[in-house]
Amino acid sequence: MPSGAAERGQSLNLPMGTPAGVESLGSVAVIGAGVCGLVAAVRAAQAGAAVTLHEASDRLGAAAASWLAGGMLAPFCEAESAPAAIVAPGLAGIAWWAQQAVGLERRGTLVLAPARDRAELARFARRTRGHERLDAAGLAALEPDLAGRFEEALFFADEAHLDPRRAIPALVERLEALGGRLVLGSAPDPREVAADRVLDCRGLAGGPAFPGLRCVRGEMAMLRAPDVSLSRPVRLLHPRHPVYVVPRGDGRFMVGATMIEAEDGRAVTLRSAVELMNAAYALHPAFAEAEVLELSAGRRPALPDNLPAALHEGRVTRLNGLYRHGFLLSPWLAGEALEKALSGSTTKGRPA
Repeated sequence: MPSGAAERGQSLNLPMGTPAGVESLGSVAVIGAGVCGLVAAVRAAQAGAAVTLHEASDRLGAAAASWLAGGMLAPFCEAESAPAAIVAPGLAGIAWWAQQAVGLERRGTLVLAPARDRAELARFARRTRGHERLDAAGLAALEPDLAGRFEEALFFADEAHLDPRRAIPALVERLEALGGRLVLGSAPDPREVAADRVLDCRGLAGGPAFPGLRCVRGEMAMLRAPDVSLSRPVRLLHPRHPVYVVPRGDGRFMVGATMIEAEDGRAVTLRSAVELMNAAYALHPAFAEAEVLELSAGRRPALPDNLPAALHEGRVTRLNGLYRHGFLLSPWLAGEALEKALSGSTTKGRPA
C-alpha cells in the first residue's frame, strides 16, 4: 500500500473525525447491513451525514456472512497469505473498533502447530512479523489450559478480536445514536434510491459491477466446552486445513472456518464438520465432550487478488470483495470510499 493510503486510513480513525469537505455529504443511503454496510453507515454518520441503512432481510444478520465470522482482527497473521499491505489499514481498523464500544478484546493471537506440523509454524513465522516466539513455558504462562500440549508458539500481541454477534447490534445502536436509521426488509436499487450519495455494500448481490467477483464458502461450528478456558484466539496450523478457535465467553467457542472456492449454498458438509471437530480436539482433548450449539455455512465475496475494492460511479460508490477480512478492513475501506466520494473520483480504490 502506498504510504499516503495508509495515512488516510489512519486519519479517519477518530470517532467523530471528518475529512475535508465532509459537510457536503448530505444524505447517504447504505444498502446492505453486513459488517461492511454497518461500518460504512456509522462512518458516514460520524462524518455528519443523514444516513439510512437498508437491509433486504427482515432480521439483522440473517443473510450476512459477517454474522458467522470469527471476528478476529489479525492483520499480522492475515499477511501470511495476503499482501503485507493489509497490515497498516488493519491496525487502523483495530483502533477504530476500539472506539465503538463493541466489546473489543485486545489480547493478541496465538499460533500453534502439532509436533508433526512444526514446519508449518516455522513457515508461518518466516512469512509474518509482529510476533514473539514462545517456548512451552511461555505458552503455559499465557494460556494455562494449553500447558504441556505444544512445544512452541507464536504470539501476536498487537492483534485483537470481537464477537460479531455483539458487535453488529452494537453498531446499529451507534448508528441510531448518531441520528441514522436502519430499515429492514428494504432492498432498493442503488441507482434509484433517493439520497445525495449511495454506498452499495451488498456483497455477492452487488457482484455484477465487479468483474471477477467470486464466492468463497466458509463453514463454522459453535461449541460449548465449559472445561476449556482460553483468553484469546488460537490458530492451529495444518498443511491442508488450518483452523482457528475463538473464545466467545461462558464456555462457548467458535471454530472455523473452511475456505472452499464454490458457489455452494448448502449447509455444513460432513467432511467440514469432521475437520473442524478434529481441529478442536487436537487443540484440547476436553473439546471431545463439547456441546455442538451450531453448524453454519456462509458465502463471502472475493475479488481475484482477495483484496477489497471501492468503485465510484457518480453518486453511487460500491464496496465489495472483503473476502475473509470484513471486520479487519471495513473501517479502512469505508473511510477511503467516503473520501473518494467527496472528491468526485470515478476510479476503483484498492488497499494495495
